[in-house]
Amino acid sequence: MQPTAGSSTAETAPAAFYFDLVSPLAYLAAEQVLHVLPGPVEWQPVLARELSDRVQERERKTETETERMRREEALRADVARWADELGLQRLRWPSPFPFDSTLAMRAATYAKSIGRTVGFAQAAFRQAFAGGRSLGEPDSVLIAAAACEMHPAAVLKGAELASVQAQLSAATRAAAKVGVSEVPAVRMGERVFQGESSLSDAAAHMGEAMRAAQTDATVSGAGGILPLTPPRAR
Repeated sequence: MQPTAGSSTAETAPAAFYFDLVSPLAYLAAEQVLHVLPGPVEWQPVLARELSDRVQERERKTETETERMRREEALRADVARWADELGLQRLRWPSPFPFDSTLAMRAATYAKSIGRTVGFAQAAFRQAFAGGRSLGEPDSVLIAAAACEMHPAAVLKGAELASVQAQLSAATRAAAKVGVSEVPAVRMGERVFQGESSLSDAAAHMGEAMRAAQTDATVSGAGGILPLTPPRAR
């Protein structure tokens, strides 16, 4: 049975972590997600450029070159500071940035099909933002693949499979359909948490849901019935 919004089944189902390897914010989230979220998490590759918020797109089309440069400089400064606060390696920006992540995301989708999503994604993110290597270059993608024991030839072949490309497109469309408009994003049931605070917001929500589910199970086991009220949006 499909879980419904507000049900304990929906709220304690595995969360989905949406990422694109071109996103430095998703890199920071990927370094924390396994430790911050108290429950199981499915890592889902998506193409961020196909999720972009239309309002943001319109605003960026009208900004001047000076405004664009200031926005990018502010982002770089914030990401570098957050990486330092997390105790990560010193941030090194790939050149060019942003790079075309199409090949890397197809490789991530192939990795998901063989159960290597997390290992590949973490290795690829580190190649990009700790090693300063563009994942638009096949060699950088293959180095990340080798780090999690994926054969280079298999990765390249898998990334070119029509079925893998279709899976990535379908996953991106499905993410957009449930309300994901940027990465990183975490989905729990029908709730979607996005942006730099996505992990902390999702962790708080997941913790509340798990406690509610445990209480429900305890009361039900004792023969009682406890009505559950879904946590309020933050």
